Amino acid sequence: YCMMPFGLKNAGATYQRLMDKVFQQQIGRNMEVYVDDMVVKTLSAEAHVADLAEVFSQIKKHNMRLNPEKCVFGIQGG
Repeated sequence: YCMMPFGLKNAGATYQRLMDKVFQQQIGRNMEVYVDDMVVKTLSAEAHVADLAEVFSQIKKHNMRLNPEKCVFGIQGG
């Protein structure tokens, strides 16, 4: 499958388990994943670029794709 089929029981939990496995090295350190949202969090722009590269590497390694229309980069929290 390229997407999670609708109607499957526990589809959300299955997806979350997969994301937890794929990003296990980043979650809690520089990334959080909740349902279909991923947040890369850093204290500086330089670190943000490095952390994004790490996340993109995992995405590529696992043949995943992002929807560019749903991506936002460089947002400062407050």
